[in-house]
Amino acid sequence: MIGENGGPPRPAPVPYVLFDVDGTLIDAVANQRRVWEAWAARHGLDPAAVHRVALRTRPLETFAEVAPDQDPQACLAALHELEDEDVRSGVYGAFDGAVELLAGLPAGRWALVTSNYEHRVRGRFARTGLPVPDVVVDAASVAEGKPSPVPYLLAAERLGAAPQDCLVIEDAPSGVESGLRAGMTVWGVNTPTRVDGVHRHFTSLYEAVPAILAFSRGAHRDVTG
Repeated sequence: MIGENGGPPRPAPVPYVLFDVDGTLIDAVANQRRVWEAWAARHGLDPAAVHRVALRTRPLETFAEVAPDQDPQACLAALHELEDEDVRSGVYGAFDGAVELLAGLPAGRWALVTSNYEHRVRGRFARTGLPVPDVVVDAASVAEGKPSPVPYLLAAERLGAAPQDCLVIEDAPSGVESGLRAGMTVWGVNTPTRVDGVHRHFTSLYEAVPAILAFSRGAHRDVTG
């Protein structure tokens, strides 16, 4: 078979799948609310108001807005303490279909890209029966978090993948923007309405499982819908 310009044929592109964690694979919404409420109570702040800010920003940005007179590193240390305790004692689970989905992916061709920290991800995955891939890009891996493209680009680099061959699975607007800016295909899951920019939208992870597995096996011509 002859490729373009009479040269040898190009190898078929190898597909890779990059997953966000919280809200995508792990249902941690209630846990995050409890952690932020406990943090707010420690600092004499309105828990509901703090949680609303925390939903749309990273922790240091949240502290700057809700507790500008506090030492941000002390605030972060308190938050980490509460989050680590939640990993040990909190009740949460994987979304329907997550165990089967991750078990069905080709080894070495998927990664986790999270704004959390790897030790918490491993703790939650161990308790919910989810396998951990070789590549985990966490908050400590990058200087710029989502919506910067850096986290997803770093995951692709560590996998040896071309960005255009990567499928990003996300639930949050900042993560969707991150994947799109990285030049990747982005599918949205676990939201009742379509997040702006996604190439496909699924109301649940479970609904998306067959399409994600098909993509991972090379059937990724139709990535929109």
